Amino acid sequence: MTRTFTIKDGQAPTKKQLEEVKAAANREVQFDEDAPELSPAMFKAFQCSVAQRNRRKKNA
Repeated sequence: MTRTFTIKDGQAPTKKQLEEVKAAANREVQFDEDAPELSPAMFKAFQCSVAQRNRRKKNA
C-alpha cells in the first residue's frame, strides 16, 4: 500500500506520520508482475537515465 503525505513549507510532519515513514523504511520491497525486480543491465540503464534527468534539471 502506498501512502502520500503533503507537507507544506514551514509545516512539520506529525508524530504519527514520522512513525509510519520509519516503519516503511524497515519493510522489504515486494516485487510483483506490475513491478518486477530489475536485472543488473536494466538497473544500470535506469541509473543512467536518472543521472541524465538530474543533469537536465540542474541546468534548467
